[in-house]
Amino acid sequence: MSQKSVLITGASRGIGAACAAAFAKAGYRVFLNGRKSIEKLNTLAGKLREQGADCEALPGDVGNPAEVRQIFDKIRQICGGVDVLVNNAGISYIGLLTDMTDDDWDRILQTNLSSVFYCSRAAVPYMVSQKSGKIINISSMWGRVGASCEVAYSATKAGMNGFTMALAKELAPSNIQVNAVACGVIDTDMNAQLDREERNSLIEEVPAGRFGTVEEVAELVLELAEGHLYLTGQVIGLDGGFI
Repeated sequence: MSQKSVLITGASRGIGAACAAAFAKAGYRVFLNGRKSIEKLNTLAGKLREQGADCEALPGDVGNPAEVRQIFDKIRQICGGVDVLVNNAGISYIGLLTDMTDDDWDRILQTNLSSVFYCSRAAVPYMVSQKSGKIINISSMWGRVGASCEVAYSATKAGMNGFTMALAKELAPSNIQVNAVACGVIDTDMNAQLDREERNSLIEEVPAGRFGTVEEVAELVLELAEGHLYLTGQVIGLDGGFI
């Protein structure tokens, strides 16, 4: 059986880096994408290669369609395409809607939602030709119920959920499964900005009594990639019972 390949966006840290480690350990050829933390991205790629993984860093802005085309051109030169796409790139904005600038809105929309469209569009032709593939979108519980002072973030994740359900129907005849993982409060850099009081208050709201770990998210993502051929179009909550 030929080696499978995966592209993980936003892979320099957090959930993306944990997914990279999980897929590398499972024997996948791993393509890592990131836009800002290029040094961290290259360090992670080097670390995984030292551990015996087939891994390559592909820096670029996945919210930019021209750069997405360049990323996939490189992938096609190496192995034809990806068997698994993990759309993980995302940023947050915490503040009042009326305080958001046009640039703030455009940036979060391009990074969190447009990137999912651009990368999926580029990945699908190879998957269709293979009559198999997995697209796994890293969403949020706020895309299901919304969060005060995170209107834009919630809107992009709700859009991702709708995208997931619609694309799943479109690609099901080609044996391609599209699912999303709606993460709850995960212990990432995005939540590290909270002070101790805010963290403790948030933990009290989680029935499980703790933050989730990036490794737990990666474990579920890998499981979705490895099997469940009849599971598609689902937004799977991973939130410790929060929602």
